[in-house]
Amino acid sequence: MSHIQKTLEIQPGFVGYLTAGDGGLSRSKEAMLALIRGGVNVLEVGVPFSDPVADGATIEAAAERALKTGTSLEDVLQLICELREETEIPIILFSYYNPILQAGKDFYQRARKAGVDGFLMVDLPIEESDSYCESCEDANLDPVFLISPSTPIGRVKTIQAKSKGMLYYVCRSGTTGVKDSLPDDFKQRLSEIKAVSMLPVVAGFGISNRKMAEAVLKYADGFVVGSLFVNAVAEGETPEALEALAASIRP
Repeated sequence: MSHIQKTLEIQPGFVGYLTAGDGGLSRSKEAMLALIRGGVNVLEVGVPFSDPVADGATIEAAAERALKTGTSLEDVLQLICELREETEIPIILFSYYNPILQAGKDFYQRARKAGVDGFLMVDLPIEESDSYCESCEDANLDPVFLISPSTPIGRVKTIQAKSKGMLYYVCRSGTTGVKDSLPDDFKQRLSEIKAVSMLPVVAGFGISNRKMAEAVLKYADGFVVGSLFVNAVAEGETPEALEALAASIRP
């Protein structure tokens, strides 16, 4: 059983996302460690990308800021190496596929050596993922795939068969962004997905407070908070404030 899956089966997942290099790499490190101190037990480290089609304005702006400071894929690996000196929680590299493809097949092994536990490639369809999944397996990395509200159950079965670590249920159509309530079909969709999945299922896209997190955990194995944390970093919140924000959401 992988580090990601084991963590989510021992305790509910509080998955926190930040874009690497937003505000500088040192700022990213401080912010990520603050979230961990606040209760995040799985960290998603976002690779800044020039065309983040699945992300809303908040994370798109963070990627633009990070790219303007010159943040590269190698910088992100170095950041993860430094995080690994201070935390043992699972780390998922969150990226669009093109930067990983351009980095070459040895990138998977280098990512694993840096301390990455899994990859989440937002725009890689399951039909095109054979080579990617093989590279992940060779490097002992978990390929994490997304499921949307419109994904048919037959396709969910196909996706979970290729996934490792966890499944990520994108509980809304459209792009990322802070919301204040869960979709009406959330319970039904989670029940359908859990019925066919052998992996833990986490849900994200808009979770912004403890009430929503508690509601998610009635049906899912974890929840993801991204845009809320990215907004806080953009607004210049201190590490202490970020830690308190994470603690205020943790059930």
